[in-house]
Amino acid sequence: MTLKHDANTERNRTDRPPAPPSAASGSRHNVALDCGWGRLIFASTFANARDLARTLEHEEEGRRDVAFYVTEPHVVLARAPLTLFLDPSHTLRLTLDAFASPAAFDQIRPACADSNDEAEINRIYAARGMVPLHDGFLAGLSGTAVTLLVAIDAVNEHICGVVMGIDHVAAFGDPKNGSSLWALAVDPQAQAPCLGQQLTVALAAEFQARGRSFMDLSVLCDNEEAITLYRKLGFVQVPVFCMKKKNPINEKLFVGETPEDQLNIYAQIIVDEARRRGIAVEIEDAAAGIFRLVLGGRSIACRESLSDLTSAVALSRCDDKALTRRLLSAAGLRVADQLVVTSDEDVRNFFGKYGRVVVKPAQGEQGRGVQVDLRSLTEVRESIKAARKLCDKVLIEQFVAGEDLRIIVIDGAVVAGAVRKPAMIVGDGIRTIADLIGSQSRRRAAATRGESRIPLDAETERCVRARGYEMGDILPAGEGLAVRKTANLHTGGTIHDETANLHPELRQAAEKAAAVLDIPVVGFDFLVPDVGGADYVIIEANERPGLANHEPQPTAERFIDLLFPQTRGARRH
Repeated sequence: MTLKHDANTERNRTDRPPAPPSAASGSRHNVALDCGWGRLIFASTFANARDLARTLEHEEEGRRDVAFYVTEPHVVLARAPLTLFLDPSHTLRLTLDAFASPAAFDQIRPACADSNDEAEINRIYAARGMVPLHDGFLAGLSGTAVTLLVAIDAVNEHICGVVMGIDHVAAFGDPKNGSSLWALAVDPQAQAPCLGQQLTVALAAEFQARGRSFMDLSVLCDNEEAITLYRKLGFVQVPVFCMKKKNPINEKLFVGETPEDQLNIYAQIIVDEARRRGIAVEIEDAAAGIFRLVLGGRSIACRESLSDLTSAVALSRCDDKALTRRLLSAAGLRVADQLVVTSDEDVRNFFGKYGRVVVKPAQGEQGRGVQVDLRSLTEVRESIKAARKLCDKVLIEQFVAGEDLRIIVIDGAVVAGAVRKPAMIVGDGIRTIADLIGSQSRRRAAATRGESRIPLDAETERCVRARGYEMGDILPAGEGLAVRKTANLHTGGTIHDETANLHPELRQAAEKAAAVLDIPVVGFDFLVPDVGGADYVIIEANERPGLANHEPQPTAERFIDLLFPQTRGARRH
């Protein structure tokens, strides 16, 4: 992409809110532009509030229309007070006259209609809870009103970020010579830093090259991190507003704060789905993720995805990893060889047999105390000592190479399957490995509301040294480095949906394992050479899997189906 500045373009003043265009301006009227996720309705092109309100009310089901540049929202609301609401967002503006154009961005390009770009963009939008582009949107684009830029991951060459730009001159002959930014999203699993900033700057440079005077955007008033970034780039607030129609997509924006807002993401996704179906929610302890769901005479207590429907015996079958393995093995399912540590001689013999092993406490969760791919007796013995601090019973297990696959089974059926990858950083040739880990950890925490972070502990240092580096070394630009061996999300790992690609035998094995453990909701950790193949080894079972990790798969919907089957008609999937 070549970014340039046209110094000869005449610009209009941009320090006051847009006014309705005059007939002499050559602009169009009552403009509602299809943006794939809904219509962008330019309020400044409407002559009266009645027509604007009616246009908003005619939103298609499953879409999200936005009326932008509303200068008198109270007048529009008076026309349809029961169906419309004032979006709690600020409008920020970047004046492009003074914008310093950066160099070309090699990792950012326009989206292509003749590739898999639309599916990849929608994957990111779904992961962020945003409305996807409708089928064929990219293929149907014509003219220059809508621009979609995508960022490409330097390591795997997949799309890891997207932003949409609207050229107001092309859209409606804007006499103010403006443009705007919409639907910016970065893959929550992305490892490259500052993608949102890079996409914003690249779009601004694109519009500057076209000679536009400014670029506007709308950002939620409580998104302090984004607002700080935009102000750093030179955006300032302008006094215009957005309006939307009340619908399930926008519900959180107009119902106000709820007592569930302090729940973690794993509890929140379930509570949101329950409330959407009219099920009452009683919070018992937000910090622990414990709540009660009530509908009619049925009341069920939950701790995230663990509910009253899971018996204490079923929970104990999962909680003791050695017991889990024995039960699954007895049922003919493939599991890794394992030994309960009782003597140093047994440890030496087991290690001598395999050469690469895993050490973990027999009880525990979230990857605590688990050390993977140990290749020396010294490491094994140190890991056993560390694991014993968490649990008296320690296991040594055969190391099995392959993809770390989490499969979710709810009510006897596979609902989701995703490959988990260990925390990874990408070098920039400037910062140290320790600094890169800190930056990536902060991004993971922001993407998961604090649930995922990369620990700067002995295990992280061991993994870095195993690759020939020290924490103070500078990682070459573009080089990826896995800084953990385990792919646990709580230690900074990322997760990538593979549900559609699961081999039937993997599905059957997961469903059989759930039946063996007699548990209604469970997450199994598989190691597989290929998610599309039949080979597998089951490592362990999790009685309280994080359902929020598997969007866009309908894990929360199926969980509520299990708890309250009479509400299945109200679900979205």
